[in-house]
Amino acid sequence: MALPSPSPIHLLRSHSSAVSTLFISTDNERLYSGDGAGQVIVTSTRSLRPLASWKAHADSLLGVEEWGSQIITHGRDNKIHVWARPEESASIRPGPATLSDLSTPTICYSLDVNALNYCRFSLLRESKQEGLLAVPNLVESALADIWSLPSRQRLHAAIGDPLDTSATAFSDGRSGSKSGIIMSIHLFYAPASAPSSSTSAKELRLLCSYENGGVVLRKRTTPENKQTVEGRGWEVLWKSKLHVESVMAMAVSLDCSFALTVSADHLVGRYDLLKIQPGVSDGIAFKIKHPGNGAIAIRGDGRVCAIGGWDGKVRLYSTKTFKLLGTLAHHKQGCQAVIFVCPVDPPLDNVSLHRDLRKDDSSGDEDEMTVEEKHARARWLIAGSADAKVSIWALMNFEKTSA
Repeated sequence: MALPSPSPIHLLRSHSSAVSTLFISTDNERLYSGDGAGQVIVTSTRSLRPLASWKAHADSLLGVEEWGSQIITHGRDNKIHVWARPEESASIRPGPATLSDLSTPTICYSLDVNALNYCRFSLLRESKQEGLLAVPNLVESALADIWSLPSRQRLHAAIGDPLDTSATAFSDGRSGSKSGIIMSIHLFYAPASAPSSSTSAKELRLLCSYENGGVVLRKRTTPENKQTVEGRGWEVLWKSKLHVESVMAMAVSLDCSFALTVSADHLVGRYDLLKIQPGVSDGIAFKIKHPGNGAIAIRGDGRVCAIGGWDGKVRLYSTKTFKLLGTLAHHKQGCQAVIFVCPVDPPLDNVSLHRDLRKDDSSGDEDEMTVEEKHARARWLIAGSADAKVSIWALMNFEKTSA
């Protein structure tokens, strides 16, 4: 039996347009939210006061992410901007704060991208200064590109099936690849426990979900810094098609062991990223009672997921059984973004870089919060809705329930 719905512990009303994306800093100190008008707001998770607010793009935000001392934003205006993160001490002023009082970050550099897909970027952090960025291809939206940052060099161009671009006629009259355009993308290194990652070289993998409801996992087969074009140098590990509608959102667990997808249908797809048999997918479709889902997030321990529905509700499920654990009901319009706050002490080897970043990004006033307060904040779930509000929920442990 599902638990009764609680009420959000906080509501943020800083936005005037639909909230389209959320991100939490790795030290859990800053909440980033972006909206349909291109506005980005950074909010302190301690004071719940805005630290920064600026119009980052001329169109809706697809993604925002903090990267060391910088902020990456991705908009529907076909731009990715990298900003210098403002100092918090310079942003916080005594007395009541208004958004117009806050400083605007300075832009470091930009990247032209193809935003037709509504597909946000995927950042693979190599360090606090260097990383790889995966986005849809500049010309063909069914293919993917990977860029190196901060050099802005395109390392891999047109990953996918470049020759398969006129196989299917879609309902809106377009013709395109069998898979349709990329809807979600995730770039990662093969998990340490994956059999194929036992070699000394790191195996780069790219997980893409598509307009036809399919998901494809690929791996790089060329040396680490060798450029590739027209899809060469990438091998398909498996293809899976569990959804009957377009994939609307995809989430990958913190340890990169599995992925989940949601769609307009009443299915949740789960994909094993560890047990790789070439050409064979371990994808499983789970039926849920509520169709029409547009956002999904996986808790840090991988045991619980949150799914944001077009009906404005956020539903919590066990990622093993997909038993409904609870429903969070507040928003009257669709939830377009959900995110779990980062665990306090991640026990996973794959997040050692995130642990180091949290230490380096510490604000220096750790004594202001007790250990209990930090653990309580680590159980937050945050949702962003088309009603322009951001809701913060305090969740129970779920240990017994999810077991």
